[in-house]
Amino acid sequence: MKGGMPYDVASLLWQAKAELSNEWKERLLQDYINEAEQVLGETIDTALFKKQYHGFVLLRLLQVLGAYGFRGLFERKAHFLTSIPLGLRNLKSFLDVYTLDKDTPVFAGILNWMVSDEVLNRFTPLQASEETPLVITINSFSYKKGLPSDTSDNGGGFIFDMRGILNPGRFEEYKKLSGLNKPVQDFLEQKTKMNTFLNSVWDLIDITVENYLSRDFADLQINFGCTGGQHRSVFAAEQTARHLKNKYKVKVVLAHTNQMNWVK
Repeated sequence: MKGGMPYDVASLLWQAKAELSNEWKERLLQDYINEAEQVLGETIDTALFKKQYHGFVLLRLLQVLGAYGFRGLFERKAHFLTSIPLGLRNLKSFLDVYTLDKDTPVFAGILNWMVSDEVLNRFTPLQASEETPLVITINSFSYKKGLPSDTSDNGGGFIFDMRGILNPGRFEEYKKLSGLNKPVQDFLEQKTKMNTFLNSVWDLIDITVENYLSRDFADLQINFGCTGGQHRSVFAAEQTARHLKNKYKVKVVLAHTNQMNWVK
């Protein structure tokens, strides 16, 4: 694609999850410039290239944070939500080396606030470790077959009724599929209020999960029920398991309790 040459190398070297050291970044940047000279057959003004490169790095870092924020905070995609602290720390490492205070003091002040401990702590959730006792059991079930049993010591947890969401099972093309199949997932995400429903569910359960993690509780059960336990409840259980594992790194046991009775 046409565009500034430094953009691609900025995107590569400042990828948040790569966490390359500044020494690696500088060395690989020089390698990139050397290779670019060979491809172009001309000498590149290294000082000018690096000056432009730093601008593209900042542009890229803010683009990425914008994507993380939109996909994570508004669309509530767990992967992007948990990536926000990585993006902020990446921006902080850039500002530690390349100061903007002299040229754009107001902009620099906003960026420095964005990477402050206050903001980083706000977006860094409590996460489980190997020693964390909490195990979250997530079930999909059919109301026709009854509620899942709970054999844990403390009992309790959540039961969510998915029958207020339009049922893909009413449509012939989805009847023999389940919430594990992409056509059903696309239908639920694009043609129903499933995303709004799950966002509200996650707002509720996240409070309990964080509390249980801090208090070393051992068990929490979360159940999703629908008519046949095949489409809506399965999708909701799968997405919630993914959300909790991505956000809290917590142990999750997932079961689709009515799978043996699915329409096939």
